[in-house]
Amino acid sequence: MSFLRPLRRPLALHAWIPARRCYASASNPAQASSSKAATPAEKSEVVLLKSSCPEGTVLTGLNFLKGQEEVVAQADDAYPDWLWKLTGPRQLPNDGPGGKTEKVALRKENRQRIREQNFLKTQ
Repeated sequence: MSFLRPLRRPLALHAWIPARRCYASASNPAQASSSKAATPAEKSEVVLLKSSCPEGTVLTGLNFLKGQEEVVAQADDAYPDWLWKLTGPRQLPNDGPGGKTEKVALRKENRQRIREQNFLKTQ
């Protein structure tokens, strides 16, 4: 199984994960809630981030080798563009009858039919 497979799942399956979750030792939810609210002038300057961790945040648990220095989050533009597309839905080309798109659709329908049959067996 590929390590990217969980990232390709639809976001509905990840509903239990908070949207802004980040394993960072530098961030503290108590400090964030106690900070003052942004003024309207500051709100217009807010830039939408692609990542959930601000730049410079220490990411604990990512350095698993002995003697490795702490991993620090970088700015969003420091990462390649394809990285932000991994969590989106997979786009399969329409390659006609008997192609990969049709096989994926048939497999999905078959799984749903099996789930319905199993559910009816429990009733």
